[in-house]
Amino acid sequence: MRDSSQIRCLVCRGSELKEFLNLGMTALANRFIAEAHLSETEPAYPLKVAFCAGCGHVQLLDRVPPQEMFTNYVYISSASETLKGHLDELSGFVIERQNLGDGLVIDVGCNDGTLLAAFRRRAPGLRTLGVDPADNLADFTKALGIPRYSGLFTAATAADILPVWGHADVITATNTFPHIQDLHDFAEGVKILLARGGALVIEAHYLRDILHELAFDTVYHEHVSYWALGPMTRLFREHNLEVVDAQRLPIHHGQLRVVVQHAGEATASPAVATILEEERKAGLDNFATYEEFGRRVTALKRELTGTIGALKDSGKTIVGYGAPAKGNTLLNYLALGPSQLDYIVDRSPLKQGLYTPGVHIPVVSPDRLVSDRPDYVLLLAWNFQDEILNQQAAYRNAGGQFIVPVPAVRFV
Repeated sequence: MRDSSQIRCLVCRGSELKEFLNLGMTALANRFIAEAHLSETEPAYPLKVAFCAGCGHVQLLDRVPPQEMFTNYVYISSASETLKGHLDELSGFVIERQNLGDGLVIDVGCNDGTLLAAFRRRAPGLRTLGVDPADNLADFTKALGIPRYSGLFTAATAADILPVWGHADVITATNTFPHIQDLHDFAEGVKILLARGGALVIEAHYLRDILHELAFDTVYHEHVSYWALGPMTRLFREHNLEVVDAQRLPIHHGQLRVVVQHAGEATASPAVATILEEERKAGLDNFATYEEFGRRVTALKRELTGTIGALKDSGKTIVGYGAPAKGNTLLNYLALGPSQLDYIVDRSPLKQGLYTPGVHIPVVSPDRLVSDRPDYVLLLAWNFQDEILNQQAAYRNAGGQFIVPVPAVRFV
């Protein structure tokens, strides 16, 4: 880990980074632990967020090598029906926008192949290629018949892919773009691989929504960047690429969908200028905006720990729902462990039977909610609130209550 004072901005490569949020020393959010390894020393890293005074980009100060986070990955897109539906919609949007019937679609960070499978259902003539370093998820794409390039997406890997697959008509990066540590190398890879007239389509948590929803739990080591459109346009412009469209989406408490093409190939939609102006008015270029965010996070921590402490003191049983990476940020920052939450339920079989990083809460099947009937469930996957509440109607009908932790403590 390098000295934070030596970390340069990922976008403008300057060094004027100003810290506004420190979530402490934190274990890697997706590194769940088997019971046999609980006694071993678990690595933890600083989790601090900073604002670049030069270009306005928000990013982590300390960066963990990608191979420590992505080669064995337990998050799968297909675990959420909401996300599966969203990715299906995305494939339809891209096919219609780019008038795709055949050609090549490459998904960077393809995970279990959910998005590429949606492309093939809608346009069977498309060729698809996933790019992902998580070898443990390769069986998912293999079962779907989707070819996979094992590795990170870089200029070098783009050059490897090109002679075998040819130019890509579409490159997608959904919730992968915030993971990229060498953004300029990524942009060069896009330039190499993207066909003329083709499009790079990015989806990422949107910084304005993170601030508005107080979504501090979106911060974890995988997410080195927290994106607004302003810094993104600057990044791609430097590589003769251009943001030509953008829209805000409700999924994941607010995302930004961005379309990028080779410069000069398309006129930017009015939405690009509109969003950029809205960012200016919202103060996304002002450090004071982020200082206020940090103060609000501290206040929420006091409120939530006080609420859970009072419930436990009164003899109530509390468990957690969902073991997403964001939940592990919340648990570690608030120091909530097995003394506060008896267990966490999660639908993903890859997480069941393991323990959460850092605080070591066991992860079990959601069936336990109905059989055990705990008094309260802390909704760690609060970004999928509607889906989860519908799925757990039996528990709620039996008198159970959910605690929604963000942006303010609520009981439902």
